[in-house]
Amino acid sequence: MRTRWLSFDRRLLFSAVLVGLPGAAVALGLLFAGDYSARLRWTLALVVVAGWLGLAFALRRRLVYSLYTLANLLEALRVGDYSLRARRTERDDALAQVLREVNAMRDTLRDERLGAREATALLGRVVQEIDVAVFTFDDGGRLRLVNRAGERLLDRPADRLLGRSAEELGLAGALAGAGAPGGGPWTLEAEFPGSSGRWAVRRSSFRQEGRPHRLLVLTDLSRTLREEERQAWKRLIRVLGHELNNSLAPIKSMASTLAALVDRAPRAEDWESDLRGGLGVISSRAEALSRFLAAYSRLARLPPPELQPTRIRGLVERVAALEPRLPVEVAGGPELVVHADADQLEQLLINLVRNAADAALETGGGVAVGWRYVLDGVELWVRDGGPGLANTENLFVPFYTTKPAGTGIGLVLCRQIAEAHGGSLTLENLPRGGVEARLRLPLGRTA
Repeated sequence: MRTRWLSFDRRLLFSAVLVGLPGAAVALGLLFAGDYSARLRWTLALVVVAGWLGLAFALRRRLVYSLYTLANLLEALRVGDYSLRARRTERDDALAQVLREVNAMRDTLRDERLGAREATALLGRVVQEIDVAVFTFDDGGRLRLVNRAGERLLDRPADRLLGRSAEELGLAGALAGAGAPGGGPWTLEAEFPGSSGRWAVRRSSFRQEGRPHRLLVLTDLSRTLREEERQAWKRLIRVLGHELNNSLAPIKSMASTLAALVDRAPRAEDWESDLRGGLGVISSRAEALSRFLAAYSRLARLPPPELQPTRIRGLVERVAALEPRLPVEVAGGPELVVHADADQLEQLLINLVRNAADAALETGGGVAVGWRYVLDGVELWVRDGGPGLANTENLFVPFYTTKPAGTGIGLVLCRQIAEAHGGSLTLENLPRGGVEARLRLPLGRTA
């Protein structure tokens, strides 16, 4: 009874009665103190008491009704029903302001829920359509979600996969494997019912409905590698065909000319001289073709680097002294040692300095070499004052060259050496003319 008596409705009614009690007591006191008839006195007393209690109940009803309305609106928002909306919010009072804020919150939550549903639908469609196998497992190791690529990989529909464990699906090795250091992607050789080959494995954790889940993503690397290999063969055949035709076409033409010269009767007086000249052309083109094939063999037989402690300053100063055509400025840098193949790095820098000198000689500019620390390693740079690069797209295309006597493998060989050391090589035009080549080696290779 005490809890019911102390309810908010009863406390509100009791407070309203107490508020009106002094006024009602004064009115009744004046009424009974006056010289009135008993009938009039009791009639007016009844009117005062009825008005007093009526106003108290009306006040209680008005406040409780407004709170019930507000509670219904908030409950609708809690359950996701945004069809209800408070009315009579045009007034400038406290209740109207509260209702306006509730309506604003309703509109915001409705828009956010609509956006979340659309984003979830889009994400679900993307997950289903991407050509990557996606699986999610709950904390018990049971499959809870799989996309179409995952169904094709396991060669079973989703309704026959959901609820099964990773061991039953053959995914235990990918889900619980050692993986790459730091939790990054790693490769896995595996055979599944729907496909086999090399897979890139990515794993992560997330929570859904307060429970931990694991996400497993498998990407087929075999198809990508086959496509890259096919494109590489196409480029190689195109370049080889172009170079072979450039040499074989004049050889064929000159051979036909010489055959006609020998068969001519009577022969011209200088036929021996023409014969020697034609044979010289054939020899020259055959020699050029031999140099081209030798350059290709050199590019294809680059050995793996033998890492040894190498002082950057000594390496750069030695390479700068090898350029005889112009002085190479050694801008310097911090004293450091890298673990690298000194011979390969020297060959890389020689090629870069030679290219920089070729460009600088065209404009009378200079060449500078230096090195510096960067965020993720060390960077060596070679800068020239030449005319710059006209076409940066084909810089690393094998056998592409703009030099009359160039082989087109210098920069390709440099990039192979850089990548074999775990680094990268880039070339960029400078704002005021010239080119800067940057060789970056990762921090893990430095000491």
